[in-house]
Amino acid sequence: MSPKPLLCGAILIADAHCAPWRTPFIDFLHALDLGEITTPQLILMGDVFDMLYGPIPRTYSYNTEGLDLLNRLSKRIEIFYLEGNHDFLLADLLPHVNVISREHQPLVMTYEGKNIALSHGDSNMGWGYELYTALIRSPLVLGLLRTIDNMKNGFIVAWLEEQMKRKSHCRSIENFKNLIERRLGTLNLESIDVLIEGHFHQNQTFEINGLHYINLAAFACNERYFSVQSTQNQPLLHEAVFRKEPL
Repeated sequence: MSPKPLLCGAILIADAHCAPWRTPFIDFLHALDLGEITTPQLILMGDVFDMLYGPIPRTYSYNTEGLDLLNRLSKRIEIFYLEGNHDFLLADLLPHVNVISREHQPLVMTYEGKNIALSHGDSNMGWGYELYTALIRSPLVLGLLRTIDNMKNGFIVAWLEEQMKRKSHCRSIENFKNLIERRLGTLNLESIDVLIEGHFHQNQTFEINGLHYINLAAFACNERYFSVQSTQNQPLLHEAVFRKEPL
């Protein structure tokens, strides 16, 4: 299958970590739905929801508004949803969205003659992480967790929720470029001109052996999102900040 085109004006959002206690992403979707923000293409770069696991009903019961908005928008806007480590196994919940699972990332698209690869960013993280991410997506493990959670009246999900509330999403990572160089060293990216990732929340751009690498800022930190613009004498992505207007 040939790569899909990345459209001028497409909006990219990474790591919104949307939850009942963190709702700016819901406001952003309402702005899209009302036409206050317009785009021909919406690309969600993973960890858009803080806790959304397809087979665990309790995790999407309190994300209903966001899911409903995405499903409504997906009938008018082309939406790609790259699953992250906080939101996965979502295809059944978002039937009209192009859901890209971890094993099918990076998603390669074309723009102005260049190959643009997009990934949540948690690939090639070492055997320990690979074991962890396989376990949390295992139907057996998820079935067991769902059963225990139901028996204990939502105890597991409530415990995870408390851990998520305490987590800081806005930390700077020392020697970040070195970390990325080690990660990408074993990957075959010869045909890729630009790699765009989320996950690390660093909002940094640099060159690695001829590859243009972009790590997006987390929407959860300061509501930054990115739109694709013409690359003639300017960066590929334009950064903007979303702020809900006061009533």
